[in-house]
Amino acid sequence: MDNTKNNKKNSNKRNLYISIGITAILLVIIGVLLLNMINNNNKDEEKNISYTELIKQINEQAVEKIEMTVGSTSIKVKLKGEEEEKNAIVPSTQAFIELVQQKVQEGNEIELIQNQQNIFLKIPSTLLSLLPTLLMLALFVLIFKMQGLGDKGKVYDGEENKSDVKFSDIAGLDEEKKELVEIVDFLKEPKRFQDMGAKIPRGILLYGKPGTGKTLIAKAIAGEAGVPFISMSGSEFIEMFAGLGASRVRKLFEKARRISPCIVFIDEIDAIGSRRTSNSGAESENNQTLNQLLVEMDGFEKNETVIVLAATNRPEMLDKALLRPGRFDRQITINTPDVKGREEILKIHSKDKKFASNVTLKSIAEDTAGFTGAELANILNESAIIATVNKHKEIKQEDIEEAIKKVTVGLQKISRVVSDKEKKLTAFHEAGHAIVGRFLNTGDPLKEISIIPRGMAGGYTMYKSNEDKFYRSKTELEERLVGLLGGRAAEKLALDDISTGARNDIQVATQIAKDMVTVYGMSEKLGPISLEDKENLEVFGQDIEDVIGIEVKTLIDEAYKKATNILTKNVDKLETLAILLLQKETVTAEEFEKIFE
Repeated sequence: MDNTKNNKKNSNKRNLYISIGITAILLVIIGVLLLNMINNNNKDEEKNISYTELIKQINEQAVEKIEMTVGSTSIKVKLKGEEEEKNAIVPSTQAFIELVQQKVQEGNEIELIQNQQNIFLKIPSTLLSLLPTLLMLALFVLIFKMQGLGDKGKVYDGEENKSDVKFSDIAGLDEEKKELVEIVDFLKEPKRFQDMGAKIPRGILLYGKPGTGKTLIAKAIAGEAGVPFISMSGSEFIEMFAGLGASRVRKLFEKARRISPCIVFIDEIDAIGSRRTSNSGAESENNQTLNQLLVEMDGFEKNETVIVLAATNRPEMLDKALLRPGRFDRQITINTPDVKGREEILKIHSKDKKFASNVTLKSIAEDTAGFTGAELANILNESAIIATVNKHKEIKQEDIEEAIKKVTVGLQKISRVVSDKEKKLTAFHEAGHAIVGRFLNTGDPLKEISIIPRGMAGGYTMYKSNEDKFYRSKTELEERLVGLLGGRAAEKLALDDISTGARNDIQVATQIAKDMVTVYGMSEKLGPISLEDKENLEVFGQDIEDVIGIEVKTLIDEAYKKATNILTKNVDKLETLAILLLQKETVTAEEFEKIFE
């Protein structure tokens, strides 16, 4: 089955390439013919004689011979006493023939020769006249071939190319798997549900952060049910030609009906399912594609066992018509795994890896709060690469630590030359973060401070993220602002200057403060109202934006003031830690705590 699909796809590609090649050859031939005609015309211009001059020469009996071709207004003229013939254009061949015959009757000795037209000489002019038609035909062929390639959905057939992913291959999503077990049962035994009068959801929307396992769980449903699985990305429906996106939607669902029961999976559905706006340009094409998708989902018959699964990172972008009952009846959130889920995910991805005896997956899971399944898999893969490069026989704890830093902060830039001035600035900046964080009640415990450049950062302050947090209080967010601005406050306090090194801290702090006011309703002045959407802002008038700006600035100013106060009271600790960082470059949590003993 898979070979047939691949052969068909390759055949379509070959046909497209052949069409492009034929069109290119055709254009080259026409171009050569045009150039030849232009060159011939340029050469003939030197031997041309005007019509008025020709009549004058005939009247003066200076013309010896005239040669004409039937159906052509171009003639050849030989004057008496000259060896080379000249070219001329006559306005009407019949009238000119009558004129010559009259002159002959009057005694003018002119030899008139009339030739039949050569069919081969008509080819260049015929091709030239057909050029617009040929170009239009070539364009239509290309569009037709592109439309033929619209059948892009990759099919995982239930037999030869079966999706080999099972629920047992997925960890950290126990509740989500239970929710989807009934979908598997329906695909296996649809009649049992139909006899009870039950209607299984036609569409299921999976949404969550990238890397949480949305595509994986869709494949697992097909793998458990043993039915064909058609996978396609939302971006594959988008085309520059009007109507092609809607055509691909029709082809996709026609295929699904033919191989029913099956699963249709559309990844990144927000590419075609975003809210409809104006009907102009590319938006009109997207609207047509979305409308066709809505029509197809409404068009399933009762006996057609086709379930549409879709995944997105941005459910708020989807059109409301797509989410109504009868289309995507269920929306399942795929959250980042908790500590237990992370440990189970690590077990799956560590099956083929060798670990040192002191490495435990539980400790890795506790150190990676907020990580997705894809990120955890990446960390284990990076740690295996690092262990191989370091010529370790097993993956050691330091390999895993380095992998986490590499993924979260960036690649270590040991070879980067940093001036003493920049080192000192970075040392005080990172020391400011660490000391401010120690005096915050809701802050995470420190793990490591370093002034070794990583990625785009000149240094970093790393904390232990061993607690899963699904909600954050106002106090916690306010203290996070204080911690983020600790680096800038330390620069100003210790060096009486500020740098661009706090750019990312300021960006994150500003976004948190803005969300506190507009999203979470934590502003004392505005109260618990949502100002995230533009429509909500319009309800309160233009002045509301000024109030939001004032509230955001107030939160930032108060956080900066608190950070400065903490560092002022501990300026000796700030200097001690900065000097230690300049000496050692990296300071551990134990070394940091000794400063306060």
